[in-house]
Amino acid sequence: MSRIGKNPITVPEGVTLEIKDNMITAKGKLGELTQEYSEITIKHEGDTITLERASDKKDLRAKHGLYRSLIFNMIEGVSKGWTKELELVGVGYRASNQGQKLDLAVGFSHNIVLDIAPEVKVETISEKGKNPIVKLTSFDKQLVGQVAAKIRGFRKPEPYKGKGIKFVGEEIRRKAGKSA
Repeated sequence: MSRIGKNPITVPEGVTLEIKDNMITAKGKLGELTQEYSEITIKHEGDTITLERASDKKDLRAKHGLYRSLIFNMIEGVSKGWTKELELVGVGYRASNQGQKLDLAVGFSHNIVLDIAPEVKVETISEKGKNPIVKLTSFDKQLVGQVAAKIRGFRKPEPYKGKGIKFVGEEIRRKAGKSA
């Protein structure tokens, strides 16, 4: 049995779930998310959700764990929300935002101006003597991860000096330079 799929999900207070026609909808104080599912049965009893599959086929085992994780992320997102923080490491690297427009200066001839989706709240933190931090917050974990990966993709951290855009807490494998 799937170790992830067999774990029950507890639904916190303030979150309502609606299951009909292979669609599950989670509503909470932060927003509303829907997810389509197939070949898995979802049982909602009280404040717990359990997922079951019909057989032990390989694709069903994979979907069992997948849908359990997606539903858990939905419930967690509409109740608490998800946050990703990106750190800009490099001399002269700056980040600022005006509303949903993120302005990045990461060593190119022009600044990168990025329109962030309205579901994602963007915040930039710049303190003297510390690297600038871009903080992304939303109720949709997939969207936050996608936006963060797009921002990181503009200037990935390089292994020699460690310059670039990295996730806070991410360890970069450093290489030794040329030795004389």
